[in-house]
Order: sequence, then C-alpha cells, then structure tokens
Amino acid sequence: MAAAVSAAVSLPSSKSTSLASRTSIISPEKICFNKVPLYYRNVSSGGKLVPIRAQVTTEAPAKVEKISKKQDEGIVTNKFKPKEPYIGRCLLNTKITGDDAPGETWHMVFSTEGEVPYREGQSIGVIADGVDANGKPHKLRLYSIASSALGDFGDSKTVSLCVKRLVYTNDKGEIVKGVCSNFLCDLKPGAEVKITGPVGKEMLMPKDPNATVIMLATGTGIAPFRSFLWKMFFEKHEDYKFNGLAWLFLGVPTGSSLLYKEEFEKMKEKAPENFRLDFAVSREQTNEKGEKMYIQTRMAQYAEELWELLKKDNTFVYMCGLKGMEKGIDDIMTSLAARDGIDWAEYKRTLKKAEQWNVEVY
Repeated sequence: MAAAVSAAVSLPSSKSTSLASRTSIISPEKICFNKVPLYYRNVSSGGKLVPIRAQVTTEAPAKVEKISKKQDEGIVTNKFKPKEPYIGRCLLNTKITGDDAPGETWHMVFSTEGEVPYREGQSIGVIADGVDANGKPHKLRLYSIASSALGDFGDSKTVSLCVKRLVYTNDKGEIVKGVCSNFLCDLKPGAEVKITGPVGKEMLMPKDPNATVIMLATGTGIAPFRSFLWKMFFEKHEDYKFNGLAWLFLGVPTGSSLLYKEEFEKMKEKAPENFRLDFAVSREQTNEKGEKMYIQTRMAQYAEELWELLKKDNTFVYMCGLKGMEKGIDDIMTSLAARDGIDWAEYKRTLKKAEQWNVEVY
C-alpha cells in the first residue's frame, strides 16, 4: 500500500528561462544430472588386480526460466481497446514551455477513477474526437504516460501526459496540424477523452531499488522518466524505496523548452546522493570544442564513467524521444567499447537480452 505523495505537482510558468565478464547464478535446485552407464576398470592393489566400480555422472545443461528484472508482476495491458475505449475527463491542461520556445508542450491530467491500472513506463492511446477525411473515426495515437502509478494527485485515479503540439508546413506551403496532438493541447477541463490501453513493457522500471538507472530523453521523451522519478523521490511506498542512482540526461533546443525543470531540481535537493541531472540545450550551450550541446554531446563528457557503469549487472539504460539521438549515443559507445576490445553492437544485444538497454524512439 502506498502512502500519500509527499510533493505537490510543480509546473513551470510560461516565462522564458534562459566489460567485465557478465555472470549468472543458477540456483542448486535447477541443476540436474544425467546418469551414464557404470564402468569397470582394474587397478593394482598389493600386486593384485582388483575390479573397481566407478559411477560417472555428467552435468546436463541447466534449464533456467528467464526471470524479468522489471516490475512486471500483475501488469495489465490492453484493458481498453479502440472500439470500447475508457471515457476519461480532462482535469488539468497547462502549457509548460516558455512563450519564446520553439513549439508548445502541454502537461495534462485525465480522470480514470482507477479503471486504467497502468505502471510507470507504460503508454496509453488517445482517440481524437471527430472523423478523418474518409468519414471514419480517427486512429488512436500512443503517448508515454508522464505520471507515476499513483498519479499527480496521489490517489491512483488519474493519468498524465506530456504532449507537444504538432504544427508544420508541408511541401505545398500549407500549414498542417497534427490531429491528436492539437486535440489534446486544446482540451479544456471537463472535456471527455477516449483512452485505450494501457500498453507496453519495454520501459518498465527495474525491480532492484539499488539499481543505477540512466535515463536519456529528448523533448517529450521525458514523460516515462518523470513517472520513474516521482516514484523514486516524491512518493513513499511500503514495498519500494529507491536507494540506487538515477541519472537523467534531458536534451532540448532552448532553456525555455526545459520540461519539469523545477520538479527535477527539487528532487536533486531532496536526494543529492541518489539523483544526478544533466541538461543539454542545443541552441544555447556548446562543449569545449564549440560544438552544439546535444544529448550525446553532454554524455560524451561523462563517457568513461558511463562505460564503467554499463559493465555492471544492475545498471539499466532507458532511451526515449527522437530517433536521431540513438545513432549519436551508439557512436559514443562504439568507441568506448573498442578500447576494451569489445564489439558494441554485440554487447548492446547482450544488454537488451538482460533488459538493461531499453529504447522507445519515434
């Protein structure tokens, strides 16, 4: 049973702000032996040949059932589907980027009355009101959940999203607005919302409360990590107390685009030994070489430390946001792994198999 949330929602105003070898342990009861035929051989004893019976056993390959390292016991998926969505209501919708930021991002809270039992790291689908050009209902759009399972109000009866309004100019010079993102960003409190899901297991939190959790986010990719961090630092649970290291890298174009900055800084003050926070503001910051500060550029400043952490069995990396970030991060890791004579592509596959490298990009 979880206690009440110990911090209120803190939303910024719209004002601008400037390998070692990996080991696995097999429990004794999992080991089985296959008996083989008995063999006899003669040995000398006091000048006499004495037959000795010897039973030889060989160890068969142990069949070990894979046990997930993530908090996936009892997880619910696809409770609500497009034909029968859950109808929630908008309780709060506020812009969380500055007026001069390139684009708008909104934080919104919907009522669920506890009927959408999601976990940190999952997503929900939203179906915008209206019909498409063919007169059919709009297709659902998936969004990473930005709140812990308790929700922003601490009663397990809400779900929150972090949504960027999509507006762009097409090849014909026409302004195009994303259907679902604009529907969501324009919602008023009290409006109904069609919700599906929850879905997803890739981004679930690790079980180990002493783990190192490295979170790499660009823009609204921050959503699942806000859900992680609220559980880690703003809530009290009888069965979970985070004692490890949470390290967040957040990449945005401008200071006025930094999402949930005040919340994260409060977490840093509350748990300085357990939370590290690094921003990469590409249009305002540069590294020592004068290069723009993208998320992979910031990570490069801690490359050796990050690589050492990645050699540990209780380090988990989560990446969420724009797909372009993935290549830059792979480039860094490839060079670091090569120094130790390790092929990064192969090592990353090992990490993925162990649920330690988790990616959700778009």
